[in-house]
Amino acid sequence: MLYNHSIPFYLLIGIMAIGVLQAGATGVLFFFKSSGIKRSNYFFGLLLICFSLTLLHNILILCHFYEYYPRWKFLPIYFTLSFPVLLFFYVKLDLYPAYKLRWTDAKHFILPVGQFLFLLINCLLPLQLKLQTDRFFYSIFYGAIEQALYLSLFFAYLYFARRYIVQKRRDNRDPAQVRRLFYLRKLVKILFILFVFHSVMVVSDFVAWEVFRRNMQSSKPYAALGVLSFTALVWWVGTYGFQVLLWGRRVFGRKRRVDG
Repeated sequence: MLYNHSIPFYLLIGIMAIGVLQAGATGVLFFFKSSGIKRSNYFFGLLLICFSLTLLHNILILCHFYEYYPRWKFLPIYFTLSFPVLLFFYVKLDLYPAYKLRWTDAKHFILPVGQFLFLLINCLLPLQLKLQTDRFFYSIFYGAIEQALYLSLFFAYLYFARRYIVQKRRDNRDPAQVRRLFYLRKLVKILFILFVFHSVMVVSDFVAWEVFRRNMQSSKPYAALGVLSFTALVWWVGTYGFQVLLWGRRVFGRKRRVDG
């Protein structure tokens, strides 16, 4: 599974593994973070853990883990449809800590929960049935349609998160709050830049196969760039989270707990 590979392959796996550990460990620490908004911390911690597990899913695919151990196929560690929602509510609850989650907010979680249940149910299927299921084009939870939803929703929720930040900045003149908004804006801005590159890799791979019937994954440099485009997202969110843990009390406030 990890034998007879080139040094660049092992370096790639190493870079991805560091991202898994960094994001996962930082995400867990956010659940114990005493400064800032408690609910906001929970959403960001869960976002980091989802990024970490999805990157682990990519490592397992690269290592052909599911081919060697098909009984683990559809292991529910793939959360592409959760990223946009968790990021959005992290920003929203941090900016508006008195906001109370309403039953109407449940609509945001339909796709994330559906994706998790889809993978969980398929993972529990008997092996014979599981081998007949794959990443089908029309699957909204694990296929081409899912990827389209993932990309479009991520950009949409990024836009709304940024709009909240801009609106809050327009209405706020407190230097401490302005500094905090600067860091949130930096998180969203760099995420946008990295996600544009990641989207280009995903879309170009899809178009090359569906239109020209050319498997771009057979090109090792292209495949590596595609993997690294997502890994960069995980590294950035994990690095941002680690920085918040270090200087969060100074920038985000020592006891900003308003869980209205």
